[in-house]
Amino acid sequence: MIQDEMRPILDIVRRNALEMFPLDLSFSSLGLIPDFPIEILKKHVNNPDELVGMLLEYELEKFASIVEQNDFLDKNAIDAMLVVSLGISKKFHEIFPSVSPQLKILYPKVYHIQFEKRIQFISEKIRLNLSIGIGQGMYRSDLSSELIARLYLSRLIDIHNPEFFPPETFSFEVLFNQMFESLIRSVATAEGLAYFEQRKKHYQF
Repeated sequence: MIQDEMRPILDIVRRNALEMFPLDLSFSSLGLIPDFPIEILKKHVNNPDELVGMLLEYELEKFASIVEQNDFLDKNAIDAMLVVSLGISKKFHEIFPSVSPQLKILYPKVYHIQFEKRIQFISEKIRLNLSIGIGQGMYRSDLSSELIARLYLSRLIDIHNPEFFPPETFSFEVLFNQMFESLIRSVATAEGLAYFEQRKKHYQF
């Protein structure tokens, strides 16, 4: 759990990291940021590796808060998946900022640990959603929750990658629509697909 006094500091680090090239999260570099509370930061982390771990943990907290705000149990499984997906996508750059690829290269061990935590969290929620959807007759019963979770996360990351999908060529609205529809069609039963087709016009992408 990230302590409250660290949250605004992590936001500052993340904002400034986006403008750093090359990325340098050493205390000496961060201390050059005007009015940066370096002494408070040093109370909570001992080195850049610990700081990166905390930054990624903070991302995971934001990710989890979006999912936890939406009760999977009270909705049709397809509707629940859509609501959560839209919530994640609207705050995508808070959860997966563009600095993340640099962190992956510079701090691979810390990044891998946090990425696996994210996969585990998503897998648990996907498993719950799949279980509900199977019970409702919306999803097939032969699905791997871990595989679906990894596909789901990789697709979310891909549609926000400007190298794959330049924003001047592909609108996010169209990309998200296609990503979500592809996901649903890969897991839904005939009944689920019929429900999805019926509900599509009500979805606000």
